[in-house]
Order: sequence, then structure tokens, then C-alpha cells
Amino acid sequence: MDNIALDTNILIYLYDTSNINKRTTTEGLLVKNPIISSQVVSEYLNVSKRLLKISKQNLLDKCLLVFGYCIITPVIFETLTLARELIIKYDFQMFDSIIIAAALQADCTILYSEDLQSNQLIESRLSIINPFA
Repeated sequence: MDNIALDTNILIYLYDTSNINKRTTTEGLLVKNPIISSQVVSEYLNVSKRLLKISKQNLLDKCLLVFGYCIITPVIFETLTLARELIIKYDFQMFDSIIIAAALQADCTILYSEDLQSNQLIESRLSIINPFA
């Protein structure tokens, strides 16, 4: 079974009441025990706090529910070093390069993202896929 990773923008659809298809797709990806980086956790909390306008405690409760399905990988020095190399080679945005670097370090074959170029192959081993396309 291939390791998959999720970008923050995919997880945000878990609370989108206007697009049930995207929410259902995201729920389906969660049951595959995706890998997410600690960068994704931080972004998820930041965006969710702004969008949901709920208390910090309720937000963390939701976070614990969602991330209970995920394998969280840390952003370490080597992750940042690889992210720097990816920026030089592919010209990714900084936070995207950290998420991609973490997925590569976790031996993921797919990174699901709505923001990155779909069907792009990174380092001949990580495919960027838009699950909503």
C-alpha cells in the first residue's frame, strides 16, 4: 500500500458545508491514514480558527478527531534542507516546499493538493494529485 500525504487545503474541506462532494472525498482520504507534516497541522489550525470562528478548545477537539486518522511527521532540519533544494529546483512557495519535503521523507508516492500543479512528478517519485479534478 502506497503512503499518501495531504496538503492543508484538502483537510479544510472537512468543514465545508457548501461542497458536500469535496467533504466526502476528503473523508475518504482520511480513512487511508494519510501522512501529514507538522507544517500542515499548524496551517490547519490557523485557517480553521479563522474560518470556523470557534473556541481554541473546540478547535483542538476537532483537530484531535481529524488527526487521529493521520500519521504526523515532524519538520526537522533535514526537512528544511530538502525544502530549500526543492525551492531551487522547482521554485515552489516556501510552505509548499516544506510539505512536499516532508512527504518525500515519509516515502509518499502521492501528495493530494488542490493548490499545486496536478499530475506533477517530484523527484521521480512523488505525484501531486488534485483529488477533486
